Amino acid sequence: MLRPFVAYLRVYEPLLALADPPDERLRAAVAAAKLRRTDAGAREQAMWLRSQVAAPRRLLPAELADGRPAPSLLTDVLVLDPADVPGGKAGHGPLVCPLELRARSAAALVTFLGDAHPALKNVVLDEGGFTQETIRARTKSAMVDLSTSAAHTLSTTWTVPLPWFVLIEPEERRLVLGNGRADPQRELSWRATLADAQHRAREAGELLEQTFGDSGPGRVLFETRRWLDNFHADSVVELDYGGLVQLFTDPVLEADNTADEVHDILDALRSGNVEELAELFSDLREFWGDVAARERAN
Repeated sequence: MLRPFVAYLRVYEPLLALADPPDERLRAAVAAAKLRRTDAGAREQAMWLRSQVAAPRRLLPAELADGRPAPSLLTDVLVLDPADVPGGKAGHGPLVCPLELRARSAAALVTFLGDAHPALKNVVLDEGGFTQETIRARTKSAMVDLSTSAAHTLSTTWTVPLPWFVLIEPEERRLVLGNGRADPQRELSWRATLADAQHRAREAGELLEQTFGDSGPGRVLFETRRWLDNFHADSVVELDYGGLVQLFTDPVLEADNTADEVHDILDALRSGNVEELAELFSDLREFWGDVAARERAN
C-alpha cells in the first residue's frame, strides 16, 4: 500500500516538556515506541478514513462520536533517541513528537472554511451534516490537545518547501533505500538540534530579507522560525521526505542534492554570484517542477 505523498517537518521534545508529570499512557507509549516515522503517514490516512466511515461520521479524525479526543491522543507518538541526532544530548532521555492529528486537522479545517469559496464551503457543510457553529466549537476544543501553542508537525503534499532545508546541514542526511520504492523502510531525512536549526534560520532569514524583502522564501522562513520558538530548548528538528521517497528511483533519490543546492544559493547570495544563483534556481525549479507535475497527473 502506498504511503501518502506527504513530507514533514517535525519537532521532538523531551518527554517532560509535554507534561509534568506525563500521563502513564503516554509513558507506556514512549517506552514501547511502536509507531515508526515511516508508518506515520499511513497511520494518519487510516485514522482519517475511519472517521469518514464511522456512524455517525466524525468531524475530525482521532476523536470519539461525542467530540472528545480518542485515546490515541496520548499513544500516537514518534520517539527519537538523542544519540541519533548530530549534537544531541543523550542525558535528556527519549525525545517525543506527538502526531496530534485531531488538532492539526482542526487547524486545516478552520483554514479551509476561512479561505474556500462560499459555494464549495456550503457543499462541504451539507455533506458532513455539521453547522458552522458546531465546527467552530469542535475545532476550538480540538486545539486544546496541543501541549504547546503550536503543533509538533508541519506537513506538505507533493513537495518540500525549500526554506525548510535551511534548518539542516546537507551532510547530515539519512538515506535508507530498502528494496525498491514501495519498501516501508525507505527514508530520506535530516535531523538537527533546535538550537542549530534556529541559528541557521536566523542567519538565512536576515540574508533573504535583505535580498528579497519579507515575501516569498523569506516569509516562509520567518513563519518557520516563529513556529520553532514554541518548543523546549533541548528539542530536535527533523526534515523527512515521508511518502515522497516513493516517487523517486534509487539513483534519483541517491543523487538528490536539494539540501546542498539550497545552501549553495545562500552562499551565492552572500557573494553576489548572480550566474550561479540563476543556475541553482533553475535546477531546483526543474527537479521539483517534475514532482509537482505528478500531482496534476494524479
